[in-house]
Amino acid sequence: MTAAQAIERARVNLDAAALPRWATAAGLALLCALSVWLRTRVLGAGFWIDEGISVGIAHHHFTAIPHLLRQDGSPPLYYLLLHVWIGWFGDSERATHAFSLAFAIACIPAAYWAARSLFGRTAAWVCAALTAINPYLTYYGQETRMYTIAALLSIVAAAAYVHAILRGRRRYLPLLVVSLGLLLYTHNWGIFLCAGFAVATALFAREHWREGLVAGAATVAVYAPWVPTLLYQAKHTGAPWAMRPGVHALVLAPGSIFNNDIAFGALAMAVAIGLSRRREDVVPIALLVVVAVTVVFAWLASQVSPSWTSRYFAALLGPLVLAAGAGLVRSGRFGIGALVLAVFLWTAYSFTLHDEKSNTRAIAHGVAPYLGAGDVVLSTHPEQVPVLRYYLGSRLRYATQLGPVRDPRLMDWRDAVKRLRAVTVRRDLDPVLASVRPGGHLVVVSPVFRDYRAWEAPWTRLVYLTSQVWTRAIAADPRFRAEQTVMTDEILLERNFWKPLQAVVYVRRR
Repeated sequence: MTAAQAIERARVNLDAAALPRWATAAGLALLCALSVWLRTRVLGAGFWIDEGISVGIAHHHFTAIPHLLRQDGSPPLYYLLLHVWIGWFGDSERATHAFSLAFAIACIPAAYWAARSLFGRTAAWVCAALTAINPYLTYYGQETRMYTIAALLSIVAAAAYVHAILRGRRRYLPLLVVSLGLLLYTHNWGIFLCAGFAVATALFAREHWREGLVAGAATVAVYAPWVPTLLYQAKHTGAPWAMRPGVHALVLAPGSIFNNDIAFGALAMAVAIGLSRRREDVVPIALLVVVAVTVVFAWLASQVSPSWTSRYFAALLGPLVLAAGAGLVRSGRFGIGALVLAVFLWTAYSFTLHDEKSNTRAIAHGVAPYLGAGDVVLSTHPEQVPVLRYYLGSRLRYATQLGPVRDPRLMDWRDAVKRLRAVTVRRDLDPVLASVRPGGHLVVVSPVFRDYRAWEAPWTRLVYLTSQVWTRAIAADPRFRAEQTVMTDEILLERNFWKPLQAVVYVRRR
């Protein structure tokens, strides 16, 4: 008997084995415990821009959040859930990161269930292992954003789609509609996943077009109340901080879920070998088609209105992990080798994460001793205001190039590029400076323009240009005297922060 035959027999025996429920529960509990250990190493890391926005939005009244998001560009479900979570556990970094962590851990039993119901017990354990140490979930399981919720819903939706549409099991239709509806209310890229499902249905399940039509119509009905807000957001907010992706980004997109080129390459080769051995089962191929179509639709949409960034790829995780699990099991020793390599590299990845994604917390702590009630914090990187507000509190007044900020817990992205292009020093900066009382303090927080590639999008380019002009104008204003410059050692050491900050504390002459 060859090694490949022995591995295949072992797989068949494991799939056929009637393991007691406690054994399955114990195995999943061990994987969850390992995952928690790996994914809590930077649980207390300071917030960066988007996390400050998340917490700021969630602090608003529950019923006001959906309307507020007309200024932001996101669907409401995550912020509504975070609002409830903050009410129970507080808004500290650890507390809000734990919210994301809970969904990252929930992906493990969800992946096991999905793969077990589709491909057997061996594939289920492979998929559970992949999600337990997947670097995408490790990273975003410690960030106050919606991506782990989207990943969990993607797993459930992918499994429900296969059962309900590809295999015609109508009892799964309600689960498909609910999971897709929740995903659409969590992240806009759920729309592209729906497109992937539609194309896969046309290619692989034309005989089940009725089930597909019912699922599609029901999902549209569930999502319809949000569509007017989505259209408003598309017209007035979008993602002006993003750039149009090139072909290189399109080709490498699926690898972003696996976060390591070597691990992704090994897994992809093993999956390709495995799927070529059992071509009669079209489900894994259909799932890969779903992934490909989702990526292509997102890429094409980003050519019109840029919204391309790897953190949005949570919608791909479900079909990609399930297809990978099926392919790895069928590839025999190649799959075992690729899985072992991925486990080693991904486990090591968790130990390389920085304990801070931004230096905003350190900058805020550095300037706080100089500030009193009513002093002004001027951020020339406008979307930093919510995270600055989180660390510096409500007793201060906040401003940007766009003027005084009425609600510093929210970034108003509506027509932001157009508004920023229109600002001038005389009309927009002078009133902010004049509002500082004699003897009072003005803190000017500005970006450190270290990596210019991060400042080439329409919005970020304007931030760069106006920040340079405004900081020079303030430094030359005779009404103000620089009292302290605050930078962090990490900046001086060239640490890889995401758009790091520096601050200058001014006092207004009496």
